[in-house]
Amino acid sequence: AKAIGAEVHGVCSTRNVDRVYALGADRVIDYKKESYIDSGEMYDLIIDNVGNHSLLANRKVMNDSATLVIVGGQGGDWLGPLIRPLAALILSPFVKQNFAMFLARMERDDLAILAEMANSGKIESVIDRRYALTEVPDAIRYSEAGHARGKIIIKPD
Repeated sequence: AKAIGAEVHGVCSTRNVDRVYALGADRVIDYKKESYIDSGEMYDLIIDNVGNHSLLANRKVMNDSATLVIVGGQGGDWLGPLIRPLAALILSPFVKQNFAMFLARMERDDLAILAEMANSGKIESVIDRRYALTEVPDAIRYSEAGHARGKIIIKPD
């Protein structure tokens, strides 16, 4: 978003504040010290990767024409990941704001744009750890622990 000119606010834990600033955020909210819900800011777009605030709580910080993009869902049984998107679908006809579910589609033109942005340095990937193919179980355990600070790469042996 920053690479295409947006003002970006990031939300992360204390240990990631410097990293999020380094990636280009204009403001970083340390969720251990404050909540973006109580920040007094109003947003045009919220990309929710975590889902730790309700749809109604997010509406309090969304402008009238804002969009909340739900990325993924909470775990649990097979219904867990569907709860927030279903709630958003039910709520949508009754509010001005928009709710959307993020579904990745690999489009050649989009990938070409991303590749050009990466090659020119406008965007960068953050790699946390690299594992050999024989270490996949360790990589999965590390990922499931929920403390990765970037992508986890599996290298062919």
